[in-house]
Amino acid sequence: MPPTTESLWINTRLATLSPKHNAAYGALHGHALWIKGEVIHAILPQDEALAEFAGRGDVIDVAGAWITPGLIDCHTHLVYGGNRAAEWEKRLTGVPYQQIAAEGGGIVSTVNATRDLSQADLAAQSLPRLLALMNEGVTTLEIKSGYGLRLYDELKQLRVARQFAENYPVEIAPTLLAAHAVPPEFAGRSDEYIDEVINRILPAAASEDLAEAVDMFCEGVGFSPAQTRRVFEAAHKHGLQVKGHVEQLSNLHGAALVAEFNGLSADHIEHLDEAGIAAMQAAGAVAVLLPGAFYFLRETQKPPVAALRSAGVPMAVSTDLNPGTSPFTSIRLAMNQACVLFALTPEEALTGTTRHAAQALGRAATHGQLAAGFVADFLVWNIDHPAEIVYSLGTPLLKQRVFRGR
Repeated sequence: MPPTTESLWINTRLATLSPKHNAAYGALHGHALWIKGEVIHAILPQDEALAEFAGRGDVIDVAGAWITPGLIDCHTHLVYGGNRAAEWEKRLTGVPYQQIAAEGGGIVSTVNATRDLSQADLAAQSLPRLLALMNEGVTTLEIKSGYGLRLYDELKQLRVARQFAENYPVEIAPTLLAAHAVPPEFAGRSDEYIDEVINRILPAAASEDLAEAVDMFCEGVGFSPAQTRRVFEAAHKHGLQVKGHVEQLSNLHGAALVAEFNGLSADHIEHLDEAGIAAMQAAGAVAVLLPGAFYFLRETQKPPVAALRSAGVPMAVSTDLNPGTSPFTSIRLAMNQACVLFALTPEEALTGTTRHAAQALGRAATHGQLAAGFVADFLVWNIDHPAEIVYSLGTPLLKQRVFRGR
């Protein structure tokens, strides 16, 4: 479609994903979608919309197709160097992770590969992953750092994320994850590395406006709650939001810490307890479910989906795209996994990659719904029912991807 100021999309079936509509998927039939510039101007009964719109711009007839909001991938580690397929093959043949790490594998191998690349080469290696997500209908996604683990390379990852946002029709939410692991040069000195994050890396990212949030891996094999608190305090001093990789392998009450700092989301949360759920509910934090890592690592402890649902905690779904534990560039796969492995309904999975994912990125008022005033990011699907987006994998179902009205 050539760019125009206004357009009217008719003969639609709208899955608005808006809580204002009681039907499943927030469905509206017999309505037209009116776009003005980069935002949704109105959703009106079709006859009324056609009369009011007459002569203002293009009228696009989608012939009964379903339209949904653009998909949002709210937790990715998309920018990194190398891959760990050989390491995965070793794990499948029984080689323990400790031996793999001792041989230079694990996260250190990704850190070294990322450090060795120029910004241009890092972008070139990462771009196919971005395009794969976009081709499935992703219009907004988060990109974390966390594979540089030193000032220059953490900023390099975030600069690649900004480069993508400037050059491709996609919105990027950049997140600083410098406290992802202790780098080799700080082995045995995790407190000193946290000093480095607080005193050098975080201020530099904030001063260049390279991040809008700060993430932490709060876990026994990562960083302690006390270290997490220090980084969260520093993030707030620099005006940055916080979120956390928490309760993935054990319960260190990281979700409650995220909630204490009014964080956007607690992610993974397989070992989340009732107290953590209550804290998240009170703070309005989103539970981000990452079934790809659960599947890839053959985990058995599932996140407490029924308890989250009962408490009214919004549940987002994301790919967790990363080279070590979830090397998947498919948001539809993540939705399917969330249903099969975690017992979400297809409607919950689609809500989790639209409205709730937007909330997890601090964009609840502008993204993730088809509603007046929201950004005009939406998808036209070749389907008879929205559940097909989640149910069927491999078959291309997307007819058209619209980003900011174009």
